[in-house]
Amino acid sequence: MASEYVPQGGRVGPEGGKVTLRDVANVAGVATSTVSRVLSNPGRISPKTAAAVMEAARQLGYGADKPPVAASVARPRAVALLVPDIANPFYFDIIHGTQEQLKAAGYIQLLVNTEESADLEQAALNSMMSSSQGVILAASRLSTDSLAMAASQVPLVALNRNDADVPAVLIDPSFGVQQAFQHLVSLDHRRIAYVSGPAHSWSSQWRWQVFEEAAREHQVEAVRLGPYSPKQTSGAAAADALITSRATACLAFNDLLAIGMLRRLLTRGVKVPEDVSIVGFDDIFGADFCNPPLTTITAPIEQAARVATSMLLKRLGGDPAAERQVSQLPTYLTVRESTGVAPSARAGGIG
Repeated sequence: MASEYVPQGGRVGPEGGKVTLRDVANVAGVATSTVSRVLSNPGRISPKTAAAVMEAARQLGYGADKPPVAASVARPRAVALLVPDIANPFYFDIIHGTQEQLKAAGYIQLLVNTEESADLEQAALNSMMSSSQGVILAASRLSTDSLAMAASQVPLVALNRNDADVPAVLIDPSFGVQQAFQHLVSLDHRRIAYVSGPAHSWSSQWRWQVFEEAAREHQVEAVRLGPYSPKQTSGAAAADALITSRATACLAFNDLLAIGMLRRLLTRGVKVPEDVSIVGFDDIFGADFCNPPLTTITAPIEQAARVATSMLLKRLGGDPAAERQVSQLPTYLTVRESTGVAPSARAGGIG
């Protein structure tokens, strides 16, 4: 990001202080990140937008004594993709979808595994700002303020986050969760649990809100369990909590958690779906290979990655319409063998 500059001759910004990138952006009618890109690598911005920014900078006297940035120090043609867990199959399609789009546009992809840590994600993001022209954050664990700050410093698109006024692509759980409730209610389930994901997961909270709404609509008792790490290893604790809750069915935050639950229930002698029904989320590779095959809410994962990448490429090209764009993609239920009729002999649950 270009540095702030006090021009020769005593020119000052609108607030009476030194002229900043934001001042130039306001005059040019573009985002601060667009101004930064024009000043550091103008070849990636449309001529019309670049001309408007340069004229605004000239009017304000921003950078008047600074030579143009040499091509040798411009950011490389790379885009960083940050994911919370590279071992999670959900992110396989994200990685593939973004890489294909970026390769076609002449960019390389820099992949970073943030290990479900907001601190690691912030550190990686700080590093990537100088080595990439843009960033895609998948299921970011950053705080709302940190995400907004990052978006003001580098062209950024968030995948499955919509709380910081940044361009975003969302996998909308609403339709899939509604279908899951219709399916489970038709099988006589009246007490259904939501097995939640990480405490700081924005998408987990969104799914719980949709879950609660669906439970009220269908007059079903809703139970919330967790939070749990979205990994198979968390499935044992989640399965034990499900048994204690006496719910006859559950919707897990993701398929990995649901698969871990299936394994634990098997070792405890709890039959699926005879004793309890399990629904996953995402429909990752391998969800249909479980024992039993997993009923799950199917998400358009690779499509979401491609949409996010296209959105970022538009931002890198200076398209003002992409600065605050939000795109939502629907989900749907895929029924397999992990759901069945609620146990009539134990109307209260499986305890």
